[in-house]
Amino acid sequence: MLKTLIYYVILIILIIGLFGSGGLVLEEFKTGEGCPKIMDIPMCLVILICFLIPFITHLFKKWHVLYFLFTGVAGSIALAASIMQFTGHAECPKTALGTPMCYYSFALFSSLIILKIYHQKPNKL
Repeated sequence: MLKTLIYYVILIILIIGLFGSGGLVLEEFKTGEGCPKIMDIPMCLVILICFLIPFITHLFKKWHVLYFLFTGVAGSIALAASIMQFTGHAECPKTALGTPMCYYSFALFSSLIILKIYHQKPNKL
């Protein structure tokens, strides 16, 4: 029962991430000002892909390596962006309340990794 609950919590977090990053990608395509870029690649698009691939692998209950690869890459990007935001070396997009979204992104991807590790543990007897 707990594994089922964790499965759906992971699914909900992935959906929240898809909508959040998807909104930034739409804004980026409309205005060119939706998110920071590295080598002209919008980071919100990278983060969207890093939510989409784990979403697909989670739904199909396969390809766990891809799940961890993409959540790990995005978590690393979010950690670096959060550190840079905190130290004043970068500017992450902000929520309506002014909180940098990279902080939320780091929290979401960290949660996804921890929950998936727990979800994959064998059942205890």
